[in-house]
Amino acid sequence: MATASGEVRVGLPRPADIRLPGIVLGVGLGGFVDGILLHQLLQWHHMLSTTNHDRIGVKYYNPHTVSGLEMNTLWDGIFHAVCWLAVLLGLAVLYSRVTQGRKAVWASRVLWGWILVGWGLFNVVEGLLDHQILGIHHVHGGPHQAWWDTGFLLLGGLLMIGGYLLQRSGRPSARDVSDRPRKTRRT
Repeated sequence: MATASGEVRVGLPRPADIRLPGIVLGVGLGGFVDGILLHQLLQWHHMLSTTNHDRIGVKYYNPHTVSGLEMNTLWDGIFHAVCWLAVLLGLAVLYSRVTQGRKAVWASRVLWGWILVGWGLFNVVEGLLDHQILGIHHVHGGPHQAWWDTGFLLLGGLLMIGGYLLQRSGRPSARDVSDRPRKTRRT
């Protein structure tokens, strides 16, 4: 868009335009980190691994038996499907809001800051809901599970704070896409 003085405003997104897709992407990606690292690789818990001590009366599926592991794996799969949908939704919203300079946006501190905020939000909500309120699983069951659950919540808070600070320090893309106009050559 050219102004009367021949200046052109770059049509790339403002930081607020990528807030929602960044947060939604972060929620999905944070869920994948949780599911892949804690559920699958470390096998510290599954979605319903402590329902024998839950607060809502869900049937206990002992993850140390074949039938219990099957049910826990099914719910882990549902959890991963929701994470996948969050990532797809975040990408779709990002794609619809960023029409120019898409490659540059992926290198921006703003987008990655909002993604970290989303990951931290996932940790806080999932940690409070599943670990504390419902009690359907804990980060790492056993005598120190309260410490693991607290650490998970603290990590979420740190990711949210760090992500917020990171996005504030950047521009929506790696190149200068602020509202500062640039001059065009007159021919």
